[in-house]
Amino acid sequence: MAMAFTFPGQGSQAVGMGKDLAAAYPEARAVFDEVDAALGEHLSAVIFDGPEETLTLTANAQPALMAVSMALIRVLEAHGLNLANAASHVAGHSLGEYSALCAAGMFSISDTARLLRIRGNAMQAAVPAGEGAMAAIIGLDHEAVEAACAEARSLGAVQIANDNGGGQLVISGLKPAVESAAAIATAKGAKRAVMLPVSAPFHSSLMQPAADAMREALAGVAKSAPVVPVISNVRAAPVSDPDEIARLLVEQVTGQVRWRETVEWFAANGVDTLVEIGAGKVLTGLARRIDRSITGLNVSGPDDIDPFLAAIDGQKA
Repeated sequence: MAMAFTFPGQGSQAVGMGKDLAAAYPEARAVFDEVDAALGEHLSAVIFDGPEETLTLTANAQPALMAVSMALIRVLEAHGLNLANAASHVAGHSLGEYSALCAAGMFSISDTARLLRIRGNAMQAAVPAGEGAMAAIIGLDHEAVEAACAEARSLGAVQIANDNGGGQLVISGLKPAVESAAAIATAKGAKRAVMLPVSAPFHSSLMQPAADAMREALAGVAKSAPVVPVISNVRAAPVSDPDEIARLLVEQVTGQVRWRETVEWFAANGVDTLVEIGAGKVLTGLARRIDRSITGLNVSGPDDIDPFLAAIDGQKA
């Protein structure tokens, strides 16, 4: 079993995530306490008890999802997991790339929480509410969706934001251009084109002010070489140099999350098991649609800890 660890992005959050874990394991509770202290507020109370509309705010959802992922990592480590020995690589979907890097030791938990709060606020502030939009295009290939975006750019910025695999691509940009590209994609044969209930046009050129904010924030934070390489969202290839990773994290704000290609890279390079560490099972489902030869495991709560550790031990025996 050749494993890589993956970390979920925004949309996987749910009120109550991590609550049972924090109650069961002091190592998990310590992570939530550290995130609270780093942000100067009780984000854990929102994570555990809501309200949902507060947790869903971009500036809260991003550090919250990282906190759950890192709580799980710390519990696994306390029970004998050594990430450098267990995983060949890490990767995360959008904000999940920060969770992956934190797990691999590039950033501290406190610094990661602060970076994600800055990132969330900057992404939300980059475009006035209502001006941007995102849409999911189902059942059309990358080339056809790119062509639809190119055709719609006379109305403003629009581009592919996420290539999630399994025939799902997400486009992002100015609302009229996104609506036009979605209509063009439908005319080109897309099964569905669905406008998404998001608060900003993430991973588009309109996010440049947020990219500038992240360049400044990342320049001022301590970085260590990750114990395993990260598969960069925008490159879909492994990177280990901390300064290069930081540059790519800036590029990620306006660039495409190449998740389909990331999973394909894993499959082509001997990784047969992807372990999703964090809330939900979104990435596990995407991996199954991209390449059925890959086994997907999920560690999202206290019930998953012992079976996962037993599976690893069984491979060592």
